[in-house]
Amino acid sequence: MPGTNLTRQEAAQRAALISVRSYEIELDLTGATSPGGPGSPSGAGRGGETFGSISTIRFDCSSPGQGTFVDLVAPQVERIVLNGHPVDLSAFADSRIQLSDLSSQNVLVVQARCAYTNTGEGLHRFTDPLDGRTYVYSQFEVADSRRVFAVFEQPDLKATFRFTVTAPDGWTVVSNMPELSAAPGDNGTVHHFATSPRMSSYLAAVIGGPYVRWSEEVVSSDGRTIPMNLYARQSLSQHVEPDEVFDTTKRGFAFYESSFDYPFPFPKYDQLFVPEFNAGAMENIGAVTITEAYIFRSAVTEDRVERRAITILHELAHMWFGDLVTMRWWDDLWLNESFAEYASHLAAVANTRWQDAWTTFSAAEKTWAYRQDQLPSTHPVVADIQDLQDVEVNFDGITYAKGASVLRQLVAFVGSEAFLRGVAAYFKRFAFDNARLTDLLTELERASGRDLSEWAEAWLRTSGVNTLSSQMPKRTKSDRVSILQTGPGIHPYLRPQRIAVAGYGPPTPRKAGTKPDTVERVWRKEVDIAGPVTDVIVGDQGVGKAELILPNDGDLGYAKVRLDDESLTYAIGNLGLIRDPLARAVIWGSLWDSTRDAELTARDFVGVALQWLGHETSSTTLRMVLGGVATALTSYAAPRDRTVLSADAAKRLWRLLRNVEPGSDAQLHLLRAFARHARTAGQLDKLEAIRSGKLEVPGRPVDTDLSWELLGALVRTGRASEGQVGRALAGDGSAAGQVWAARLRAMVPTPAAKAAAWQRATGDLTLANEIQGATIAGFTDVLDPDLLVPFVKPYFEMLDQVWAERSHEMATNIVEGLYPIRLAGYKRPDIAAKTVSWLDGPRRSADHHGQADPLPQHAPALRRLVVEALAGLRRANAAQVLDKMTRRWGRLAT
Repeated sequence: MPGTNLTRQEAAQRAALISVRSYEIELDLTGATSPGGPGSPSGAGRGGETFGSISTIRFDCSSPGQGTFVDLVAPQVERIVLNGHPVDLSAFADSRIQLSDLSSQNVLVVQARCAYTNTGEGLHRFTDPLDGRTYVYSQFEVADSRRVFAVFEQPDLKATFRFTVTAPDGWTVVSNMPELSAAPGDNGTVHHFATSPRMSSYLAAVIGGPYVRWSEEVVSSDGRTIPMNLYARQSLSQHVEPDEVFDTTKRGFAFYESSFDYPFPFPKYDQLFVPEFNAGAMENIGAVTITEAYIFRSAVTEDRVERRAITILHELAHMWFGDLVTMRWWDDLWLNESFAEYASHLAAVANTRWQDAWTTFSAAEKTWAYRQDQLPSTHPVVADIQDLQDVEVNFDGITYAKGASVLRQLVAFVGSEAFLRGVAAYFKRFAFDNARLTDLLTELERASGRDLSEWAEAWLRTSGVNTLSSQMPKRTKSDRVSILQTGPGIHPYLRPQRIAVAGYGPPTPRKAGTKPDTVERVWRKEVDIAGPVTDVIVGDQGVGKAELILPNDGDLGYAKVRLDDESLTYAIGNLGLIRDPLARAVIWGSLWDSTRDAELTARDFVGVALQWLGHETSSTTLRMVLGGVATALTSYAAPRDRTVLSADAAKRLWRLLRNVEPGSDAQLHLLRAFARHARTAGQLDKLEAIRSGKLEVPGRPVDTDLSWELLGALVRTGRASEGQVGRALAGDGSAAGQVWAARLRAMVPTPAAKAAAWQRATGDLTLANEIQGATIAGFTDVLDPDLLVPFVKPYFEMLDQVWAERSHEMATNIVEGLYPIRLAGYKRPDIAAKTVSWLDGPRRSADHHGQADPLPQHAPALRRLVVEALAGLRRANAAQVLDKMTRRWGRLAT
């Protein structure tokens, strides 16, 4: 449907013609809890699959007599009235309603039947399997408010919104603004909400259901009392931690109001945990929705708790940057997300217990950015967004993590005080309006007195990641170190940036001949680099006092890091002894990136990881390194050696597990990793004994989710059956239990189970998004990749049809999740060759019985996803070639 794919040119033309004053939205959700289908009650709001929607839109036209269109994705339109005159319903086609002969001032009324979804887009409906209670929530970014009401769906057509929602009796209903009244109606309770300030349609929100509520309040810097509420499903309410959520939120309020010199812009702040959410959270004005994955019903590692705090702070930052001031078009999507990502880590370090948040950022977010920036589809931070499909695939590591890294560079360039002054001026100037990147840069230039045109060109309009490495002549006699900067072959641009270079070495031993317990920083220099070589003068501090030279100490720069040979050898031999967790994160990142680039063998990386994991104190770094170990053993190691290598890894993980503090964060990380890599009969016996309670892991009781995880390890290896999965589900019939069961059933290592999982994931159009994702994850989780060979041909045959017929989220799950990367290294089938053949071939459609479509072009967004998958496959192939050269744990892991 081309009508759903709004182009930038169309948006600009429409914005030049009209300005929107207000929306009055009436929704009737009283049929949300009815089953729907034949025989269901009909009428307003009735029928389980659709709901009633009436939009009254007041807008002005700068050229009376001209026409435009309004957006709506709905099964049925019942009434269209423009300026008091009925419009023929044939004006609704291809997700647009064509409007003609506009007046200077217009009133449009559209009454429609809109559809509930189970894909996490539009108005998502969920029924709790434990108690049968139904909940709904909206998710409108990028352009899905049109699934709920008629709307001019683009960010620069801001308007006021006033919602009236008729809902089942007993429901709590939440929207962007405070509720004014709730009174009995003909079919349910009618909830009236206050009129919002001017906002973009993608930030509107409606959430409803029998939620449990916790309440708090905070006093804003302008003296207002801001009510804060937290909501969750009834069956999960006992697991919610409202005190911690409210504490983090209040700390964020204090930090942002002070730093931005602008009081909280809205009258309330609600946060709602919602089921089957496609992202971490969404910054709806005054009604933030957050994934239920951040409600912890079982023990979790500290990185998950920290991620929840960062997410809370991220969405709160959006209330200023993104909500108060919104981009004009999606080219500046990065500004929304990068600023919130940068600000959330800044706030965490400054005003929460997460003092090492920049270590977390280095270990997780920047790793994501570097991976994305090395794909063939890499793009500048300021991406060229031609249409909505471009937007949807650009919610990526460049938009979030590289952008936030670039902002750190910008702060270093203009100074933190000048940066915040410029941001504050930006908020004041563009409050409740739209702005462009140039508007922000103008305010920063005024605040700092620096010209940012060259900086913006270097960092925002070029793509790719550069590499920094160190070089010394004769270390013991030199007073300087050279930092080399290189660019990737296709992107040779060398960027100016400010970094720190540091030397690390042992302190003076307490006794001669003894080995120190820690490795300390012995000197550090901040320097501006530009071009291929920059000399760093260390002076009296002496390069020779350091055993390890670390470019990008403190992770201020955005670049891959390579250590010189002497530094690399020392780092590998002493990595766990380095006191600074951020320095360790930078080194771990360098080692992993070298493995991905086929410069370091998978065996070497695994060996180094297993040598030092027991010393790592950063939960996120530990998770990321263990993730690297898993990828190395399943995709980068030589295929014929994986079983032996995994079993040996499990043996060493068990040893580490027994030596860490009982009940500690590291213990849970290591136990999960042991389960992931267990292969031998003895190792699987341990897992069975732990799960049954016959073998105790000190300080670590087997709770619900850990039990599922251990069962998954047994299913993966063929040690447990689908019947055992069913019995586990009988004991945990929750929504989370349903997801676990879907994943484990798809994981059963038999052709029949894989065929059934494939059919569910690709053919069952009723499958909810979270169940679909779990099924795909289980399907591809195999020890014997031969099980996936029969599905290679169907994968490539279905791609175009899936993309055309499924929503973006569901189609993306299939395209990315089912790509046969686990067959990397196979000569037959040659997945790389088959991928290239598909990319070079015509689009195919089921409507043409396998014949070439009249328009032989794959959708650009679909093509991009497949190109990215191919790049991952080629990396795995290259890594396997290197790994075959060393069939032992490696030269470096001694």
